[in-house]
Amino acid sequence: MGFHHIDQVGLELLTSTMATVAANPAAAAAAVAVAVAENREPQRKELPGLDSQWRQIENGESGRERPLRAGESWFLVEKHWYKQWEAYVQGGDQDSSTFPGCINNAALFQVLFPSIPTDDHKPILYEINWRLKEGLVEGEDYVLLPAAAWHYLVSWYGLEHGQPPIERKVIELPNIQKVEVYPVELLLVRHNDLGKSHTVQFSHTDSIGLVLRTARERFLVEPQEDTRLWAKNSEGSLDRLYDTHITVLDAALETGQLIIMETRKKDGTWPSAQLHVMNNNMSEEDEDFKGQPGICGLTNLGNTCFMNSALQCLSNVPQLTEYFLNNCYLEELNFRNPLGMKGEIAEAYADLVKQAWSGHHRSIVPHVFKNKVGHFASQFLGYQQHDSQELLSFLLDGLHEDLNRVKKKEYVELCDAAGRPDQEVAQEAWQNHKRRNDSVIVDTFHGLFKSTLVCPDCGNVSVTFDPFCYLSVPLPISHKRVLEVFFIPMDPRRKPEQHRLVVPKKGKISDLCVALSKHTGISPERMMVADVFSHRFYKLYQLEEPLSSILDRDDIFVYEVSGRIEAIEGSREDIVVPVYLRERTPARDYNNSYYGLMLFGHPLLVSVPRDRFTWEGLYNVLMYRLSRYVTKPNSDDEDDGDEKEDDEEDKDDIPGPSTGGSLRDPEPEQAGPSSGVTNRCPFLLDNCLGTSQWPPRRRRKQLFTLQTVNSNGTSDRTTSPEEVHAQPYIAIDWEPEMKKRYYDEVEAEGYVKHDCVGYVMKKAPVRLQECIELFTTVETLEKENPWYCPSCKQHQLATKKLDLWMLPEILIIHLKRFSYTKFSREKLDTLVEFPIRDLDFSEFVIQPQNELNPELYKYDLIAVSNHYGGMRDGHYTTFACNKDSGQWHYFDDNSVSPVNENQIESKAAYVLFYQRQDVARRLLSPAGSSGAPASPACSSPPSSEFMDVN
Repeated sequence: MGFHHIDQVGLELLTSTMATVAANPAAAAAAVAVAVAENREPQRKELPGLDSQWRQIENGESGRERPLRAGESWFLVEKHWYKQWEAYVQGGDQDSSTFPGCINNAALFQVLFPSIPTDDHKPILYEINWRLKEGLVEGEDYVLLPAAAWHYLVSWYGLEHGQPPIERKVIELPNIQKVEVYPVELLLVRHNDLGKSHTVQFSHTDSIGLVLRTARERFLVEPQEDTRLWAKNSEGSLDRLYDTHITVLDAALETGQLIIMETRKKDGTWPSAQLHVMNNNMSEEDEDFKGQPGICGLTNLGNTCFMNSALQCLSNVPQLTEYFLNNCYLEELNFRNPLGMKGEIAEAYADLVKQAWSGHHRSIVPHVFKNKVGHFASQFLGYQQHDSQELLSFLLDGLHEDLNRVKKKEYVELCDAAGRPDQEVAQEAWQNHKRRNDSVIVDTFHGLFKSTLVCPDCGNVSVTFDPFCYLSVPLPISHKRVLEVFFIPMDPRRKPEQHRLVVPKKGKISDLCVALSKHTGISPERMMVADVFSHRFYKLYQLEEPLSSILDRDDIFVYEVSGRIEAIEGSREDIVVPVYLRERTPARDYNNSYYGLMLFGHPLLVSVPRDRFTWEGLYNVLMYRLSRYVTKPNSDDEDDGDEKEDDEEDKDDIPGPSTGGSLRDPEPEQAGPSSGVTNRCPFLLDNCLGTSQWPPRRRRKQLFTLQTVNSNGTSDRTTSPEEVHAQPYIAIDWEPEMKKRYYDEVEAEGYVKHDCVGYVMKKAPVRLQECIELFTTVETLEKENPWYCPSCKQHQLATKKLDLWMLPEILIIHLKRFSYTKFSREKLDTLVEFPIRDLDFSEFVIQPQNELNPELYKYDLIAVSNHYGGMRDGHYTTFACNKDSGQWHYFDDNSVSPVNENQIESKAAYVLFYQRQDVARRLLSPAGSSGAPASPACSSPPSSEFMDVN
């Protein structure tokens, strides 16, 4: 639409036509157009012959009879004018009165009459709406001409003054091409001024990028400002228009739809961002905060320190951060990559980087980013602790696929070297990789391995070159481990002893006994090893079992014994009896008629002479073994009562099994494995503990009763001789009053520490170069992962060697501190000594080297992800060098503080980020970056304005 001034003649003509509007709208529209146009006849220029005109307009390449082509322009011409032109050229008289005059499309437009008041001295300000009428039909209201034919007619006859040409695009829909007569009219508004809209027409084939550029032009947005679009749908909610490369048709935008453009705030956030859960993007006190860009903490959302550490490391990679800050990513977002995440991970990371480097935050809440990660990687859902290197690996892969410049990946066949020169094979492998993978992540982080496999049978050698994104290097592992155990001597006067033993990692239980023997002087043959858990024997170990079955968290007890737990018939050896301690407690039954039994204390392995293996003999042996913390009754407590006929009345004084009622276990969990103990009771030979010996004729007052139990410490419901044979364990059952009176709990739990407990196995530090050497060492493949030899035609345990061929700009080195085996998981806290600057890889790169540029093989440290603690309760932090100031900082979630270089190297170092020196030089040059990043090696102290950190 536009504004035009109408003079007095035009006003009179306009007024005269108003009365005819209702009866003949088309005529009225034509009259308005005439009123607006200048009152002049078109000048009759030198025109081509009438036959020539007809051929050029109707036939040939430029004529309207030719087929439509997608994307080209066609023009609408009002039918009555065109019919008059046809009559004119077909009449054969160039001077005929049927000359059509200027092209006049007024009848195709809507009419909008003046509504602005005026006086007699000023012209009317008339707003013309050049919008097409609704429902126009081709052949009845207009004809279509290709661009060439239209331009011929305009050059010959002219166009009514002020009228715009009605240009329309040919669009391609499924199975059809058509001229788009009615484009999509969108209402463009800004997020901060929703009341003021601009109506703009777009073709269905126009891109969302054109809509965005048009909105930026209409709203006079500065080039350096970030903007994005939202579409208001029919339900009233807003949808992000992520992909600027798709068309208006693909985005399903319709005429009259509201399109909102928002502009990123100076603190890096978007006005639309609503962090419901966490409240901190910029608190009131931070509104005017201005700090050093990049010196910004990340709030821990709950066990998300692993994510914060990885993000801080990546955020301090200079070229990657510049890539996002300079909006280079916007043109490379790949929304249709089936391996990607629809550009959402890249956009979420970009938002995070822009906030962190805005200089307007002390710390930010990565809630939106966390949700995106969990959405696309279910292993990171929730708030469990994870590995920073695993998150880093996911993020690098996600960013690569979201920013992959290859929109359609072609099939690439991997080829073996087949005797060709390494240089040729490596170049081919890298080109094949780049044909499918081309992104800023590949440019920055990807290098190339040489992998050599040798068949042990036929000697066939297979050489391939494979890309890598980071190096996972092993740490030299000690073949020793330290185990803490409790030694329980047979002498009841000696307290249990805590020992710290150095044993071989791949040793056996017998090796543990040998090591303990050196401390105690007790023969290894007189030791039994048990895992004690919840007052029970969780496992009794055999001497030949591997030490790897013992976890560091297990409570290991080693008992001195003088016999075997599995008696051999005819042998005179003592019998070893597993013994539990239990306390009788009132059950929670409604009538209190039953009793519960609760395990307590440490169980025992008691050696009992064969000739004393009766209930009374066992009772006396146990009284002796417990004598350090169980007091014997004095003479006043002795009970020499008469023999009673009713054994039921005496049952509480009988040391043998209780026979009344059902014993219930308050801890009903199942027994653990108990290897080393048979399911039957071989030491109860000939029913030597049978009921015929219960009770002795005369006895002193018994402190406790004895009961045969299963390996879990629960009693059988019956105690018949047949059932006795199935119970290899004995329980000492205490009445609460007797236990309180005669059992000393403090003394029972007492132990002493052997001198060896103060011993700490020193771990010598290793150099990072040693880890890399170990990484490139020849190894034999494991049985679970054999290699198929194309020569032998079978799977082989081949030897494998990895070599470094080409190194990336940013080299990520992952120290494999976590060791996982079938029986254990452990963390290696070995100190790895790594250089801050001048890490030289020239000795490890086997590609022919460029002697003129040694910087291609030297690296400087820029970031470290740290892991403190153990496998389950660890914490991640970051050391990073700011690309602008060169100052190192320590990032601990939302806390940030400056540090010196000598604080960076520690046992906690887990993932190292190194920058190649030639890249650092390039970034320092004015052409290399919009800013002037300092060298990571720069150790000058920061200025005071940069020291305002938490």
